[in-house]
Amino acid sequence: MKKWAFCFVSLWLMFSVILSGCNFTGEAPQGAESPSGQTSPKDGEQASGGNAITLSVETEITDINQFSASDNVSFAILNNVNEGLYRLDQKNEPQPAMAKGVDISKDGLTYTFTLRDGVKWSNGSPVTAADFKFAWLGSMKPETSLSGYAFILTDYIEGGAEYAEGKAADVSGIVVKDDKTLTVKLKNPTPFFLRLVSFIPYYPLNETFVKDKGKDFALKPENMLYNGPFVLTQFDPASGAVLEKNPNYWDNGSVKLDQVNIKVVKEMSTALNLYKAGELDRVNLSSADVSANKTSPEFGSDIEFATTYLQFNLKAGDISNPNIRKALQRAYDSRVLEQLLNNGSKGAVGLIPDLMNGAGGKSFRDMQGKVLAPDAAKPKELWAQGVKELGHAPKIKLLVLDDTVNKDVGTFLQSEFKKNLGAEIEIESMPKKARNKLMDDGNYQMAVTAWGADYDDAMTYLDLWINHTPYRGNYNNPKYDRLIAEAKKEADEAKRVDMLLQAEKMLVVEDAVVAPLFYKGHAFLRKQNIEGLVYHPYGASWDFKYAAKK
Repeated sequence: MKKWAFCFVSLWLMFSVILSGCNFTGEAPQGAESPSGQTSPKDGEQASGGNAITLSVETEITDINQFSASDNVSFAILNNVNEGLYRLDQKNEPQPAMAKGVDISKDGLTYTFTLRDGVKWSNGSPVTAADFKFAWLGSMKPETSLSGYAFILTDYIEGGAEYAEGKAADVSGIVVKDDKTLTVKLKNPTPFFLRLVSFIPYYPLNETFVKDKGKDFALKPENMLYNGPFVLTQFDPASGAVLEKNPNYWDNGSVKLDQVNIKVVKEMSTALNLYKAGELDRVNLSSADVSANKTSPEFGSDIEFATTYLQFNLKAGDISNPNIRKALQRAYDSRVLEQLLNNGSKGAVGLIPDLMNGAGGKSFRDMQGKVLAPDAAKPKELWAQGVKELGHAPKIKLLVLDDTVNKDVGTFLQSEFKKNLGAEIEIESMPKKARNKLMDDGNYQMAVTAWGADYDDAMTYLDLWINHTPYRGNYNNPKYDRLIAEAKKEADEAKRVDMLLQAEKMLVVEDAVVAPLFYKGHAFLRKQNIEGLVYHPYGASWDFKYAAKK
């Protein structure tokens, strides 16, 4: 095996994991008062009776503000300290949460939610229908919605787009009938809408509290209110967080854990050592450690509805040539990545990952089949044609994150492009913030990036490219935009999915906007006395509500 491949095998992709290790103890100082009114334990102690678990994340917890959070680690925190009208259960199905139920009109356009009796914020004030409207409107406003998730409301709720564009003073599709009744009118039938209201941008916020905190809102635990199973008692972006059971949560009796400690560790080998030392209750495994641990009773694996792919910038010099992009798409074998990862990830054959819902009981991937496959001769032909059209050999940089694993992904691609195309590709590694800034500003040619599904439908991927932003490669095809718009209006599920199948082919094959690399999965070890720890393959991944320590 080549040296670069051996190095790659020894590590697992940073962004494929959400929980993996650090040396932060996670507890608040002795005697510190938590937002729940409880006293937090001193460093090194666990919650009362030891009914606590300690987990880890591999990247910083960058943001806990609902209006601006957009990464999976931040979503994991917010999903456990707050809650929407519905919540995903252990089988990833939406179940009544803040709402006790919903009435849906026959045409599938109007949803009338009725809130439960006695639902409260962590300060004891009631959660009302107005709290949902306030949060949703805030998520649509350009000046407050900093996460890029406004579309997940404006695309579906009647009047949302007009409000976001400043053309309306209110959203006609959101009506607060009284403190316990919220009516939502949709533009078109949306069969996955209850999954949407289970997702972070649809959570409520208390208007009085948020406005009182102003710019300090969500900068630290005491500047937040909580209506979920836990409250946040300590938070440091680079170190970790502590969550404690919320006594005011409506379903408090079902929450078995008193405390969840989350630590930040960027090296998986360090996390595994902490796990073996008894300092972590669960740890994700690097590829090199999977085989040695597969027979352990503590071994397990999870799947994610997430795809890692190459994003091409269609306005960036040599990479703007379609034949150059199409050659790069076909010049590597994603099955090699699957073998190297060795943890449940699969080589990608299209943008939409395996197992995501299609129509008629079939998955989208089964309905579509492969849209890309490695080819021995075709890439060289396409590359030669692209070089002829450009009049020179392309000079291309590949932008990747600066951690060891992502640099190894870049090295793999660099080697494949050299071997199969004779192409000289320069790798440019950057910290996450700097890389994102380059992509947002359009200062890149191609970059390794990833997207995890917000809900179980191919639309969660395919509508990303109708915003024409530099991050999405400056892609602007009116035909593609129309296809997505029509799919969002189509009430016939079979016809709608057929439009999405066409859209994937257009994006990947015809226009060569992205090059899928692999669908993410990960292997882990978990202590045998931990049960009910749920990992959702889409949306906000981790859910501690159902977890217990035996």
